[in-house]
Amino acid sequence: MKIKSVKAVPASSSPQGRPPRNYMFVKIETDEGITGWGEATAGPLSVATQIDEVGQVLVGEDPWQIEKHWQTLYHHFFVRGGVVQMSAISGIEIALWDIKGQAVGLPIYEMLGGKMRDRIWCYGRWDGPTPEAAAETALNNTANGLTALKGDPFDHCGLFIPAEAERVAIKKLEAVRKAVGDDVELLVEVHGRLAPADAIRIGNAMAEYRPFVYEEPVPPTNLDAMQRVAEAVSIPLATGERLYTKWEFTDLLSRQIVKMIQPDIVQGGGILELKKIAAMAEAHYVGFQPHNPYGPLCTIASLHLDACTPNFMIQEGGISPWFQDACTGDFPVQKDGFLPIPPGPGLGVAMNEEWLKANPWRDDANIWRPRPGTVASLQDTKWV
Repeated sequence: MKIKSVKAVPASSSPQGRPPRNYMFVKIETDEGITGWGEATAGPLSVATQIDEVGQVLVGEDPWQIEKHWQTLYHHFFVRGGVVQMSAISGIEIALWDIKGQAVGLPIYEMLGGKMRDRIWCYGRWDGPTPEAAAETALNNTANGLTALKGDPFDHCGLFIPAEAERVAIKKLEAVRKAVGDDVELLVEVHGRLAPADAIRIGNAMAEYRPFVYEEPVPPTNLDAMQRVAEAVSIPLATGERLYTKWEFTDLLSRQIVKMIQPDIVQGGGILELKKIAAMAEAHYVGFQPHNPYGPLCTIASLHLDACTPNFMIQEGGISPWFQDACTGDFPVQKDGFLPIPPGPGLGVAMNEEWLKANPWRDDANIWRPRPGTVASLQDTKWV
């Protein structure tokens, strides 16, 4: 079997009541008629150019040689790493696993050691603009069977949080805990918005509501700052959604400062690279939860990895109603707080090409803009 073509397939979705969002998929065709699909969503359209460029290196090659191809693509440029290159590699790698699974008639998790569990624990959301709204969101989700929820209660501009925004954030968590009771796990998401001193103060104030983890309380690029927070609060920390490859996780794991890592399967290097990262985390007694806020193949690939990874803890839900329309095959449905194992072979689903044609990339989607009256930075922006 030989690879015949590697193509980027940009698309968009406009879920009801939410702004449009763009997604990036990868289609690999072989000379034996097997087509593999992957996802490489990251935001920029430039990922498509990267996929098409480096994908040409694989044309005529054996699609089964996944590790070899990963190394070839990673070392293709002398300057390597970063979200554009790693998203392209991740999407291509996932598609290669899909081809291999289809060829041998096995789900991907069977080729990675076999499943360790029959269902995947997942979480929904508890977000809301007010404490009352956050509690309502939480109750709506627990009514659908979810037993774990994550929310970002921080709505402020810049790295240094105003006193009122701090009070509201704490009140949101308090309202949600009172609404759902003690048996629902609550994850607090910060998106790196806080300076270390503020993260420590707020974390200690939130501790009485027993968060499952305190995610990315400070910007993830400064591990000394992350360690300072970890040593000063009793809530376990989580981070990793903006780290790429095993090399960027090495220092984090050696410091023993997080309970759970959250690498992204469509940006961090793909299925096998995340399997390696998870093994590194296991050796440091750290749990594993793939980051999953993107499209349907990000979810499916993550579930295959969850099924066969010893230190898996919980899966970011990421199930949107449009996923089934966008895919052929049966897409997993959450029941009683768990997702089923994908049936396979390969990923077990494929992108619906008619849906892709009907939902092209949109120039008005995926835009981050400064909030009014602020200096533009990651902490000052929002989706529009």
